Amino acid sequence: MVRQRVVETNEGIQNELTAEVFDRFAKTMRDKGWNNVDTFIKAGITQGEVLEIGPGPGYVGLEWLKQSQNASLTGLEISGSMIRIANENARQYGLDDRVRYVQGNGMLMPFDENSFDAVFSNGSMHEWEDPVKVFDEIGRVLKPNGIFCISDMRRNVSPVLKWMIYFSTKPKEIRPGFLSSLNAAYTLGELDDLLKRSSIKSYSIQKEFFGLCVKGSKG
Repeated sequence: MVRQRVVETNEGIQNELTAEVFDRFAKTMRDKGWNNVDTFIKAGITQGEVLEIGPGPGYVGLEWLKQSQNASLTGLEISGSMIRIANENARQYGLDDRVRYVQGNGMLMPFDENSFDAVFSNGSMHEWEDPVKVFDEIGRVLKPNGIFCISDMRRNVSPVLKWMIYFSTKPKEIRPGFLSSLNAAYTLGELDDLLKRSSIKSYSIQKEFFGLCVKGSKG
């Protein structure tokens, strides 16, 4: 059975100080190469109109854009503070002409049907209040035969790995948030149950070193 979600609404990281701290953390993850960009590219997401759900400060999508020349990116982000930082990071990357950030919730995406060739997200799924609705929305906004790839943490990792990553997480202010995010993440079985309740019919789930990755298509 899928665990009951206790969060009724999700306003994301709104506080400017918290957003700045998370930006430092995300930059560290980028520098370590822990962003799953290669996973998205191997899944076939390399061109076209692409949607990123929960870009935060933008590093994952911007690193992906650097390797995907025939593509444009839309980032759907719930936090206005994060959008401000992401826009500045896009300017620093020199990619602000190929990316736009839109404020909104993944459960009710402000996009028309059949808008995107592909959708990806890294590390945001555990924050989705109703993942079934988000997967339904992914199916709605994808073009026919469009593809998606969603990666996130896996709750039932080994304790050794959990605490190894906890103590290596910087800045230290992020560590409590890391634990709460990990506790909110899904197991493979839970994620499979969620997808079976959604409109997504063509998908596969893979267990990774520290997380889960679901790939699929609209069909």
